[in-house]
Order: sequence, then C-alpha cells, then structure tokens
Amino acid sequence: MRGRLTHCVQLTPRQAVWVFLAFALAYFLSALVRAVTATLSPVLSAELALSASDLGLLAGGYFFGFALTQLPLGRWLDRYGPRRVILVFLCVAVLGCAAFALATSFTGLLLARVFTGMGVSACLMAPLTGYRRWFSPATQMRTNSWMLMTGSLGMVASTLPVQWLMPLLGWRGLFWLLAALVLLSMVGLAALVPAWEVPSPVPEEKQPAPGLGYADIWRHPYFRQMVPMGFFNYGGMVAVQTLWAGPWMVQVGGESSQQAAVGLFAINLSMLVAFWLWGLVNPYLARRGYRAEGLMAWGMPISLVLLAVIVWRGPDAGWPWWAAFCVSSTFVALSQPAVALALPTHAAGKALSAYNLVIFAGVFTVQWTIGLLVDSLGQLGWGTVDAFRGAMGAFGLCCLSAYALFLYLYNRRTVHERD
Repeated sequence: MRGRLTHCVQLTPRQAVWVFLAFALAYFLSALVRAVTATLSPVLSAELALSASDLGLLAGGYFFGFALTQLPLGRWLDRYGPRRVILVFLCVAVLGCAAFALATSFTGLLLARVFTGMGVSACLMAPLTGYRRWFSPATQMRTNSWMLMTGSLGMVASTLPVQWLMPLLGWRGLFWLLAALVLLSMVGLAALVPAWEVPSPVPEEKQPAPGLGYADIWRHPYFRQMVPMGFFNYGGMVAVQTLWAGPWMVQVGGESSQQAAVGLFAINLSMLVAFWLWGLVNPYLARRGYRAEGLMAWGMPISLVLLAVIVWRGPDAGWPWWAAFCVSSTFVALSQPAVALALPTHAAGKALSAYNLVIFAGVFTVQWTIGLLVDSLGQLGWGTVDAFRGAMGAFGLCCLSAYALFLYLYNRRTVHERD
C-alpha cells in the first residue's frame, strides 16, 4: 500500500546528527525556560510577595499554555511537518520571553508564562514526529531518551548558571538573553531540518484508510493504558523537578537560595545521566523484546517508595532523595515513544500531542494543587514543614492510585492479547 502509511524516509547518519542537534538546542532552551522558575522562586516571591499557590500557578502557567496547543499541534505536525510548525511556534516563545522581561505584575508574569509555554510546546513533539518517519524504531527509543537528556541539560543550566548570571543580568536581563537564544535556535532549525515530504498522489482505489482522529487515539487500548501514569507520575515528576524540589529544600530543609540552587543542579545533572543511560540501553532492550509497559510495571514502584521516604524524613530529605525520586521516575518516560510506535506512522503527531497533553495537564494540575494544599494546610494551623509533607503525601497517594490503574489496564490488555 502506498500513501502516508508507508512514506518513511531514513536520513543518512550525518543528516541525522545535524537534525538531532538542531532540535536538541531548541529543546534545551525550552527546558531551561520551563525549569528556571524553581531557581528564581525566592527572588520572584520576595519581589512580588508571591504565596505558595501564586508560585505554583506561575510555574504551572507555562504548562497550561503548553497544554492549550497540543491538540491542534498534532494535526499541524502531521500535515505541515516539524520544521515549519516549530519555527512558527518559536516566534511566540520569543514574544513570551520578552513579555516576561517587561512584566511588572503577577498577572503580567502569568500571561507571559502562558505564551512562553505555548511557544515552546512543539520543541519535543516536532522532533519526535520527525523521528517517527526518519529513524528506525530502536533509534527512536534512543533519540527520545537523548532528547530528554538535552532537556535535563537545560534544567541543569537553569540552576547554578542562572544563579551566577543573576548578579550580572538580573531576572529581566536573563529573559532577554533567552529570547535572543531562541531566535538563534530558529536559524539552526531553518537551515538543518529537512522539509516534510508530501506523499505522491495515488489512485482513489489505492488510497489508504482515513487517518486516525483524536477520538480514535483516545479510545486506543494502548493509549488509555498509559494515561494514568502519564498524568500523575510523569506530570508529577516534572512538577517536582521544575518547581517543588526547590521550595522544599528552602522552606522544609532550611537551606539558602544558593544551597537550593546547588541541590537543583545535582538533581538535574542526575536526570541528565539517567536519560543518557536510557539512550544507551534502549536499543539493547528493544532487541531483547523488553516492552516499555513491562519495564514501567516493575520499575515505577521504586519511585513510590522513595517519595514515601521523603515525606517521612521531612527536613532530612535533601536533594539526594529528590534526585533518587526523579531518576527512578524516568521509567515512565519510556511511555512517550512507545505510544508513537503503537499507532500508525501517519498519526504520530496526533498520538504524541494527545499524550503530551495528558502529561502537561498533569504537570499544571500537580504544580498548582501542591501549592494550594500547602497554603490551605497552613491556614488550618499546620506548620510549614507539615504542610509541605501533607501536600507531598497527597501527591504520593495520587501516584500510587495511578500506578494501580495502569497495572490493572496493562494486565487486562495482556490477557486479552493472549486470548
């Protein structure tokens, strides 16, 4: 059969490297912008008198904007291709960074974060959509992990390097610099990423079946199986990594802003190494028949146990415990390329974007809800330490419930396939 279902073009190794690097720079910057609120949280809280719920909403605004674009983004990626779509979206990201630098109120900052999130929302989905067509399945698993590694590198850059630049640039100057770097990444993408080749017309009787719509994707058993942990476990991992690990170290652990920045640096460096290692072992695991959902089934309980220990230890749970939690949570990242591979090539953009919507809706919900819980428990008379522990405990129960639902759906689908 001809048409979209079989129109896959493998890049040469040299082309593949340059394409990967071009996308990696853009994703590095998007992750830096995403995570920088954790490092800037003490400065922004002091300058604008932000509460915990304000801080959670400000950080979550990025993910809200991100989530808003996911459904149309999937259609546009499948139709127009990664290069064209990401360049248009990054124009919005440049405007968002500039607006954040100019903002003088919490409302202005929040709106700027929403626009920034919308602008960078194609920085991972665009390359993954392209990789689905340009790379073999084993290579897709590797490049997905290494894209996430570059994201972790961006999060590393959002910690100590940002702390070092603050006395020189201030937080406003920092966002002007980010706007300029995003413009630079757009030049690289325009020059290096291949155009999206349109399939040649075929006779009507040989046309492939109509493409999958979002309703079909949401009804797909494999997709539904991945949704619970995508929302709470994956979304929660990102929520902790990009925001709440920092305030925990400061307000629960009693560390200074500089010490918290060092802790965040270590957490994100640990994540970078974890995704690098996943990239190395994923092709081996794929060749040996290890499936993403099976690895998630036995690997994710580690993170649940570690989160319970963190809540129990309270002020004694410093960055090494949060690093261990985040690293052990990376099992859930295997779900992203697995969803793309489980659905037809021509629907890869929609499948990835639909799943990304689940993840980032989870990030927004978890980030804001943890802040609301901290404030609410404080108003009920709980101390700061106990309020944070209570909020994280509630998050842990949600993660446990999501894992149990995933396991139930996974086992039911496995039994159905055997029958």
